[in-house]
Amino acid sequence: MSYEPQADLGTPPVAGEPSVRLTIDGRAVSVPAGTSVMRAAALCGGSIPSLCATDSMAAFGSCRMCLVEIEGRRGAPASCTTPAEPGMVVHTQTERLARLRRSIMELTISDHPLDCLTCSANNDCELQDTAAQVGLRDVRHGYAGANHLGAGVDGSNPYFDFDPAKCIVCSRCVRACDEVQGTFALTIDGRGFASAVSAGQAADDFLSSECVSCGACVQACPTASLQEKAVTAIGKPERAVVTTCAYCGVGCTFRAEMKGEQLVRMVPWKDGKANRGHACVKGRFAWGYANHRDRVLKPLIRDSIEEPWREVGWDEAMAFTAAKLNAIKAQHGARALGGITSSRCTNEEVWLVQKLVRAGFGSNNVDTCARVCHSPTGYGLSKTFGTSAGTQDFDSVEAADVVMVIGANPTDGHPVFASRLKRRLRKGAKLIVIDPRRIDLVRSPHIEAAHHLALQPGTNVAVLTAMAHVIVTEGLADEAFVRERCDWDEYQHWAAFVGQERHSPEALEPVTRVPAADLRAAARLYATGGPGWASAERSRPNAAIYYGLGVTEHSQGSSTVMAIANLAMATGNVGRPGVGVNPLRGQNNVQGSCDMGSFPHELPGYRHIAGAEVRASFEADWGVRLDPEPGLRIPNMLDAALDGSFRALYVQGEDILQSDPNTHHVAAGLAAMDLVIVHDLFLNETANYAHVFLPGSTFLEKNGTFTNAERRIQLVRKVMEPANGLEDWEVTQELARAMGLDWNYAHPSEIMDEVARLTPTFAGVSHARLEAEGSLQWPVDAAHPDGSPIMHVDAFVRGKGRFMVTDYVPTDEKTGPRYPLLLTTGRILSQYNVGAQTRRTANTVWHPEDLLEMHPLDAGNRGLKDGAWVRLASRTGETTLRLAVTDRVAPGVVYTTFHHPATQANVVTTEYSDWATNCPEYKVTAVQVTASNGPTEWQESYASWSEKSRRITTADQ
Repeated sequence: MSYEPQADLGTPPVAGEPSVRLTIDGRAVSVPAGTSVMRAAALCGGSIPSLCATDSMAAFGSCRMCLVEIEGRRGAPASCTTPAEPGMVVHTQTERLARLRRSIMELTISDHPLDCLTCSANNDCELQDTAAQVGLRDVRHGYAGANHLGAGVDGSNPYFDFDPAKCIVCSRCVRACDEVQGTFALTIDGRGFASAVSAGQAADDFLSSECVSCGACVQACPTASLQEKAVTAIGKPERAVVTTCAYCGVGCTFRAEMKGEQLVRMVPWKDGKANRGHACVKGRFAWGYANHRDRVLKPLIRDSIEEPWREVGWDEAMAFTAAKLNAIKAQHGARALGGITSSRCTNEEVWLVQKLVRAGFGSNNVDTCARVCHSPTGYGLSKTFGTSAGTQDFDSVEAADVVMVIGANPTDGHPVFASRLKRRLRKGAKLIVIDPRRIDLVRSPHIEAAHHLALQPGTNVAVLTAMAHVIVTEGLADEAFVRERCDWDEYQHWAAFVGQERHSPEALEPVTRVPAADLRAAARLYATGGPGWASAERSRPNAAIYYGLGVTEHSQGSSTVMAIANLAMATGNVGRPGVGVNPLRGQNNVQGSCDMGSFPHELPGYRHIAGAEVRASFEADWGVRLDPEPGLRIPNMLDAALDGSFRALYVQGEDILQSDPNTHHVAAGLAAMDLVIVHDLFLNETANYAHVFLPGSTFLEKNGTFTNAERRIQLVRKVMEPANGLEDWEVTQELARAMGLDWNYAHPSEIMDEVARLTPTFAGVSHARLEAEGSLQWPVDAAHPDGSPIMHVDAFVRGKGRFMVTDYVPTDEKTGPRYPLLLTTGRILSQYNVGAQTRRTANTVWHPEDLLEMHPLDAGNRGLKDGAWVRLASRTGETTLRLAVTDRVAPGVVYTTFHHPATQANVVTTEYSDWATNCPEYKVTAVQVTASNGPTEWQESYASWSEKSRRITTADQ
């Protein structure tokens, strides 16, 4: 794969066979019908000058630099807006064209400061390149840019500056904001030389505007008008490495551009099949945590959590840790030890941690945060479809006629996918949102959901069963699909169940709080495409379902996933582009950490540990005997620690104290252990109770792979050397060696070879193949040698699709006089998970603290005002935070995020969990909100303990 800057072909590609043949500058070329002359010229080796054209956006035709001459046609049309025609003869360079282009460039330059030698974009500027391309050597016109000088540079955004004096009003930034991102935050104000880019209202700057800092405008700008602050400070990059983002589950690919060992900027890679050249504020700009002063670079040990940390070398740290692990194992047995893998680490790193637990510790006590967020996905989809992952690639959304988003907030949690979804909605697809909160997709520029079902938290199953009732009783099911692809007897049993009157929208309206008429209309839309839908190719619309943690993090999470699968099968929406069941994974490698065997009952590839044949293959390869009994999940480990039977825990890249429910219980369990090993970048909240801290490496400092939400396996390439001295897989290997295991991997590619050897769905995966092909989507096996962008095409993995009866069972968490409100939680665009990374970047300018959203009616009844300190209390704990009064939430519902440890929002969440997988019920907690004067006694005590537990004694002290 080449890591050189990607060529820009001027206008977007057009699908189809190259059926139009034309001649450009004597060269014959064939292109699909509808392709622009500009792109055709680029495809046959030519280069037509341009300033407003780029292949990431539709042709605009404003700069007039790309003029060409076409035989038999008068004038000089713009090549970007002129489609190629059969037999067309085009000339891109004539004396007349050269004269016209130089004149246009002169006028453009006359409105631009000629400070190239000191400009941050010098030698990286399209305006400069185009001036050279057209042979401009002098400018006859005086400088007209004084109109822009009074405005000054807008430096309000923490990551980039806007200099209106250098703007050539090509509109690329405005179009990028509209077409690529879909925010519509920018516009062009004024006329002629007074024209200027504006971010919102006259009083707005880039920070106060609707701009979401995705960077699309910066990437599109052909000059230094929009420029990263890092480029201005450091200078033009000199080399680049293509790698994969370590934030959400979209899996964006970036070109990490370097100057020496210093990262200058992250540029979205156009060939990235998940992001297609787009990015969000986190992936594009929030990488500064890698060099943050809080980062710990040397191992730390201590005998007691009451003591200060002692800084040591790697050898001493490994010897100390291994001795304690071996001693605990000898005294208390293998099942007294366990580990937690990370959904932020690579597949190879996760593989080694679960292998260490099973082959080194001798137990199956391994778990992952992926179970804490998405295990119902694995359970529900495996029961209905036969495999534990989503069905589609992200490209599939472009073929959807109807999209249902349930329990997810893509614009905040998965923003690059959200931009693609919004683009499809602007082209005419219909949207159904099922969420207790009014997320941005419900209504935003040029986007409005056809239906927003603002359900009562905890009633997902009831809503979906009511939708199924409408589809079955009104004859909207795709009976032909069901008879061919699904178990017909089970379908009939399911249909009889959902068809009962007690499951009608009217009967369930008091439970769900969704008006029956709205729910019926939404069900009809999903099943039929709505009035006016028609297609010459298809008899039924393509309807896709995308869901998130608002589905899985419930006591009925697995039931909800199965209910979603039932709807998709009943309407025939599985197995082709534009349809399917699509979980939006929250972290970068949630899918991969599950695939790699991070559950206590499953070996890699979702095969139960009790299976003797499967277990034998691992035992033969690893040279050990494996425990056939399932191990402990995280909450079970904590319970066992409190009763004295669980003694040691290795935590890789997770902060369970901040992210897991019932913080008090987590803290007590950790404090009861003899040995807690935290392997991470920073001394996080869990490290307050640790005895060993092993410094980790960032995604910029390692090799390996991530697997995103669409099952896409992509390479993570080392951009710089690890500041701590070791990649994370090497840390785990050194610990294994210290414990006496003979591990000798030289590179993560060798670990992936082992994965492929032992995991059928990864059988055809290797680093060499990923290097050559860019990415692969599992399963990659004999039946699918090139991977599987879409699953269940001809048949379900399990054979016949299985309908599962999903009766609504109310949660045990009940509101009452003491706790009359329901709390639900989520994320925000600028922050990520527990905030360990993003809180150490300039992203805090947008979200410096967690806020509690409350409806004006509830706030008024309590005498609470916007911005006031409030006490948030539940049956398990209490905390304080500031109030945001908003009608985004319904009366009776409050909402907050969990990004900041000062709030510790999970101190109030309960230990109720999904009936099948133990996934915590984060989304439904009965609470009360009252006025407060500031932090609770517990918060103050915790802050004091946290400060005390992070004392470090260095070697020279």
